[in-house]
Amino acid sequence: MKNLLHFLLLCPLTLWAQDPLKRLEESPRHHEWVNITYGDRTVKSFLVYPEVSAKVPVVIVIHENKGLNDWARSMADQIAEAGYIAIAPDLLSGDGPDGGGTSSFTNSDDARTAIYALTTEKVTADLNATADFAKQIPAGNGKIAVIGFCWGGSQSFEFATNNTDIKAAFVCYGTGPKDPEAYKRIKAPVYGFYGGNDNRVNATIEESKKQMEVNGKTYEPVIYEGAGHGFFRAGEADNATEANKKGREEGMKRLLKLLSEI
Repeated sequence: MKNLLHFLLLCPLTLWAQDPLKRLEESPRHHEWVNITYGDRTVKSFLVYPEVSAKVPVVIVIHENKGLNDWARSMADQIAEAGYIAIAPDLLSGDGPDGGGTSSFTNSDDARTAIYALTTEKVTADLNATADFAKQIPAGNGKIAVIGFCWGGSQSFEFATNNTDIKAAFVCYGTGPKDPEAYKRIKAPVYGFYGGNDNRVNATIEESKKQMEVNGKTYEPVIYEGAGHGFFRAGEADNATEANKKGREEGMKRLLKLLSEI
């Protein structure tokens, strides 16, 4: 695993920048769809295995406010490429037209509307079920981390307040919990990734730092200067700005290093 990490840290991470669907189609890794069930609910989830021999941690990938689209699945594949099992639940499962999930929406605007109609209780229940499923994956070593982007970044921070089994929470341009009491329940370190040109989200960082410090929690936010909101996605686009490219490359290097320490 250490050799794989060393290789990936030395490789130009821009090699990962390609069309999300093309990446998925050309990936040598094993992909599968799984149904995570609890009560009367089923959460369709995308599962990716790395090409390694040892048992490894499982990373839960929480999608943006556009739902579990090709880009979110491609990020799961990139995490698996780095040597970890990745599982990305479709948190819109059952909420789309005819009871479908993200893929049943005709456009991303409709998916976004449905995302913001989800309750914290429902999202937490889905993520708890995903974590329980992740712990039972035979190829996993029992360690779980969570990463989220945009809306998913906020959910990653929130999930850290509701699940004490996770080993780390990675918050990519998401906001912290609004309830000060929630911070007291956090057990895992929280690592933030923020674009310098994202004043809406960045205006909340100081309050999160304050609450985490008051409660003796680990919170390490890093701001990538010049990058905008969504730079992990925008930074691999053909028309990406240099700041977004740099933010993404530096963010990926940091993410891989932190994952190796779990």
